[in-house]
Amino acid sequence: MAVQEARAGTGPEGAHQGGCTCGDCPHGAREGHRRAVAAFLRRRDEFAAGQGLPAAVAHSASASRQWVSEELTQRAEAVAERGRAEGQAWLERLWLWTVCVVWGVVVALLLAEALTAIGAGWTGARTAALTAALAVAVALTAACLLHRTRGGALAPVIGEDNRMSTSRSVAACWVLFVVYAVLVLAVRLAAASGPAERDALISGLDLARGAGVVTVLAVVCGIAVLVRRVVGLRILAQRLQKVPAHRPRAADLLTDDSGRGAFADIQYVAVSAVALLFAAVRLARRPDQLPDLPWGLGAVVLISAATYLAGKYAEGGRPVVHSVVRAREPGDLDGPIRTGDDIEIRGTGFVPPGARSADRLSRMVVRIGAVDVHVPLVPVAGGFRNPTDTVLTVPVPAEVEPGSVEVQVVTAAGVPTNRYTVRVTE
Repeated sequence: MAVQEARAGTGPEGAHQGGCTCGDCPHGAREGHRRAVAAFLRRRDEFAAGQGLPAAVAHSASASRQWVSEELTQRAEAVAERGRAEGQAWLERLWLWTVCVVWGVVVALLLAEALTAIGAGWTGARTAALTAALAVAVALTAACLLHRTRGGALAPVIGEDNRMSTSRSVAACWVLFVVYAVLVLAVRLAAASGPAERDALISGLDLARGAGVVTVLAVVCGIAVLVRRVVGLRILAQRLQKVPAHRPRAADLLTDDSGRGAFADIQYVAVSAVALLFAAVRLARRPDQLPDLPWGLGAVVLISAATYLAGKYAEGGRPVVHSVVRAREPGDLDGPIRTGDDIEIRGTGFVPPGARSADRLSRMVVRIGAVDVHVPLVPVAGGFRNPTDTVLTVPVPAEVEPGSVEVQVVTAAGVPTNRYTVRVTE
């Protein structure tokens, strides 16, 4: 309904530009996603309060639960589609924001150089710093234009799960800084007037002068490559569950896939930022050589990188079924599991990090024997009672043959649990 109203008020085709909020075109993708989410939450809370059920299913608890689950699943898919459209539109706008930030930094550097030159005078080092900054800015602008549909210059630091990668972002910052420092020396070397000055600038690139920076650069780049390999192998071995995000966010650098703050990521970003700031100050003070990062600070960065890598090895784990019991409503008699009964599966890891949205929860499947049963969504005010990360409830369909059958949960990430054997009677 909201989309139809929006379409009616758009007017000519030229109105779908700039600040359009119709929600039915790329310019209004964010507004369309917001409206879809609001409509879904409103409908979910109505179902949780027992409202909106058709009279044909209201008399049966199992039928009403199934109808509500199917209705919410369809609406959740529509919300997810809006979310993907909003994420793509956000990526296509990101390159322009990145260009603005890059050239804003260049302007800020120019103002800082001009203000600090008052009284001290303009020097060749200031010219070299601005020239190097312009060269880096041009390169980043070209990267933004080439990858403008994939996030611009940030495309290399966006992981396969559509999240900002902490390891790649840290490595990219160090690479850009070292490239900038070398460009400063190169510009000064090109403008050097005498052999003594040229020899001094060339000696500024000696390994003895920049061993700390070179070591840190090698380690953070190695960590970025190794983490990608580790995560990939753990996903293939089904020891790590990954679901893609709708779009990358800056908060991804400091959080895990579920959006909670991650100690390993936070300390890695914080320590690397401090070390980069120190190196930048050293470069500003001694623009004739690579920043001589003290070995003490370099060791701190290495310890931080090792902690981050260990955190990547430790995270995750396979989902596990601990037990399967017959679900009993208050007042029901105890008895064996029969076809048509609800079973309660208890375990851990059923909901992967980042998969708590309704469209992801609706993809969960319980394999009972040879029958795949989709886990019904049971809404409550503010969320869902079923499924959860440790408990989920499904009915035993009539197609399940009596006897010993194996129960297995397949999560939204496609990772199956262990098989648990139960006995189904007629």
